[in-house]
Amino acid sequence: MFLGEYEYKIDDKGRVPIPPKFRRDLKDGLVLAPGPEACIVAYGLAEWTKMSESLPAGSLAPSKVRRLSRATFATAFSLTLDGQGRVALPITLREYARIGDELVVVGVNTYLEMWNRELWVAEKAAAQEQAWQIIEGLERR
Repeated sequence: MFLGEYEYKIDDKGRVPIPPKFRRDLKDGLVLAPGPEACIVAYGLAEWTKMSESLPAGSLAPSKVRRLSRATFATAFSLTLDGQGRVALPITLREYARIGDELVVVGVNTYLEMWNRELWVAEKAAAQEQAWQIIEGLERR
């Protein structure tokens, strides 16, 4: 389980450290992809495989499955941590997430998110504000 938030600087080669407590879970590699809210998502290989196997499930039309597969897999990168626990962030993902020299790595249960610091501050505030509304909606069911 990935928990917490961690601020890092990106080095001149575009590498960012992965929080030490998460490295063991990512030792076999990780997949980075654009997240839905202008962030980078990072999955361990096992979790990425589980998520990818669930995509075509359900009642989606084949054309929608193809489009979703393109959006998901064509923009993803399979990477490994270097000897110092860092990962090189692809330029296309950094540009997508508007990440410059600094970022925030956020644990989101089964995966990580990497955010531009200012965007993360806004997203965290919105998520915390809406969390209670979402919980209350669940309790009524």
